[in-house]
Amino acid sequence: MSNLAKLKSRLESGKMLASRNLLNNLHPSELARLIESLPLNKRAIIWEMIDLKNEGDVLVEVADEVRDGLIDGMDTNELISAIEGMALDDLADLVADLPETLTKEIIRSLDDQDRKRLEQVMAYDEDSAGGLMNVDIITIRPDITVEVVLKYLRNQDSIPNSTDSIFVVNRNNEYRGALLLSKLLTEDPEKPVSEIMSKKITPISAETSSERVVWEFENRDLLSAPVIDNDNKLLGRITIDDVVDVIRDEAEHSLMIAAGL
Repeated sequence: MSNLAKLKSRLESGKMLASRNLLNNLHPSELARLIESLPLNKRAIIWEMIDLKNEGDVLVEVADEVRDGLIDGMDTNELISAIEGMALDDLADLVADLPETLTKEIIRSLDDQDRKRLEQVMAYDEDSAGGLMNVDIITIRPDITVEVVLKYLRNQDSIPNSTDSIFVVNRNNEYRGALLLSKLLTEDPEKPVSEIMSKKITPISAETSSERVVWEFENRDLLSAPVIDNDNKLLGRITIDDVVDVIRDEAEHSLMIAAGL
């Protein structure tokens, strides 16, 4: 029996605590599909059972019209708590659909660094590479050695999710190449980054359409790609999970059109 089937069975039998525990062990995308499938009255009941720490991730996953209904039932403080720790690219997608006054409150709640990063993403159309990118990246200079890079990484509290490469930039933050983690772990510690970095990982312009981004990932078998501005300065990166979201949204949109909705 699937988790969703188990949840339905527990809800029907009135086992609310067991239902709540199972509910909050589901992936946000599973929760989103469940909520979308329910009528409004049951949707509200399920939403009340979801832990606050999970609400932000679910809001990103649900369809726009469903998200609007859920947000209408949340006060500003609850919404700010729900988005705490959310990836900035996901947060940008969320706040783009919020009323301006609420958006300002959320932006005001961020620290200076995250506020500037969020505003940078929001400056681009949501259907462009700039709108899809995540600005949480690791950069290094080409003249340092492998050993220095490894020491630098060990000193970090964490590295961004889905990191498969580290981007190489010069002193002006201009993109020069990428150092694959697999390469980093197998090379001589004394080698400079410039000798082992790849120049074949072509950056994507922030103005590139999301459809073109999907094409690039499909045809170049990418897991991630750097995003640059018109001056070749590194802005962020796009990862495969961002591209999967675009593909899913396009597929759902096509189905809605086919259904006359």
